[in-house]
Amino acid sequence: MPETPPAVSFASSSHVVFTEEEKLAVEAQVERLLATPFFNHSRRFPSFLRYVVDQTLSGNTENLKERTIGIEIFGKPADYDTASDPIVRVTAAEIRKRIAQYYQEPGREGELRVSLPPGSYIPQFHLSQHETVAVEAVHEIAPAGAANPVPPVRAALATRSLWIWLSVLILLLVMVFSALAWRHSSRSALAEFWAPILDSSDPILFCVADQNQYTALTLRDAENPAHQVLLKEQVTAVVIDDLSTITKIAGRLQSAGKRYSVRGESTTSLMDLRNGPSVIIGAFDNAWTLRLLHPLRFHFANDPLMAVFSIVDSSAPASSSKARWVVDRAQQMATGNYVDYAIVARFTDGTTGKPTLIAAGIGRGGTIAAGEFLSNPDLMQIVRNRNPSSSMKNIEVVLSTQIIAGEPGTPRVEAVYSW
Repeated sequence: MPETPPAVSFASSSHVVFTEEEKLAVEAQVERLLATPFFNHSRRFPSFLRYVVDQTLSGNTENLKERTIGIEIFGKPADYDTASDPIVRVTAAEIRKRIAQYYQEPGREGELRVSLPPGSYIPQFHLSQHETVAVEAVHEIAPAGAANPVPPVRAALATRSLWIWLSVLILLLVMVFSALAWRHSSRSALAEFWAPILDSSDPILFCVADQNQYTALTLRDAENPAHQVLLKEQVTAVVIDDLSTITKIAGRLQSAGKRYSVRGESTTSLMDLRNGPSVIIGAFDNAWTLRLLHPLRFHFANDPLMAVFSIVDSSAPASSSKARWVVDRAQQMATGNYVDYAIVARFTDGTTGKPTLIAAGIGRGGTIAAGEFLSNPDLMQIVRNRNPSSSMKNIEVVLSTQIIAGEPGTPRVEAVYSW
């Protein structure tokens, strides 16, 4: 454990009057403490420490009683039972431990020390030997009739005050930039991916693959459900496997309080897509997926007979095949055991000018895997780790999933491209 510097504890009494320089130094050190991982993941610990420090610097140490802290910091009623509710004592003990851990780190030896003595809620501040001399001189009281020794020291402090103010300003700037950097890095990859969609104030449009397959509808008799009646009616169908992805995405939008509507691909117009963010589901049965992905690096392709489907990499060398991820429909239909592929793309489309999210598989299993990816923080973190220096402003991800007996397995990230 690092030794406490030979220093004076000048905050143990309510009679100490702090200079502005001392207050600034203490406040800067406290903020330095609170900006570290020992404190910045909690709301309770920073509020507690700031309160007891502020009260001490203001000379109001009489407020630093367990009941008063419980009322002011934790919103307890005035008559709450401190014996049965130890929240103030428990929080103080945890803060003491975290402060000790902070000062155990290398390079902290020369810093002003903040401590919270056991059994007390009045913090103490310990300065290094160099600073202690100055503080002791400031608080020295001249004997009656003697020349006051404080002015020379204050003159020295005044000479240093400009440097202190500059140091504090630089420290504050560093803290602000550090906080911004930490906020960016601490935001989960999943939250970063979804931000362009969820941050928009416009309602979100689901554009789902639909097919007009049926001209009749079978209905059951209310009195006798076993009795069925066939009625002529034009029915628009949605592939049931797409519902897995639709419900996962809709659940995330609902939890974020976002408004959304659902339209079939055949009734969705360009103007609809220009009204706000869009979520487009399905590949070869959704023309909007094929249109919007075609200019991008990863997009779908097929042979003229619609027997072989693929995801191509348009950046692949001319000497190699651009179709990197391929599904043979004959194998797909004959065995039900194959590897399916999907594209998840989130980008601002140049035509609509709005954030667009596409989740589409070559087969139905690929679309299901895309929906799982969009709700899986571990898979999103894999994507972030593959290009840590790039932002997720626009991104394409190619996924694979092993299909066994027609059922998809866990998605696997094949390729990532962001711009």
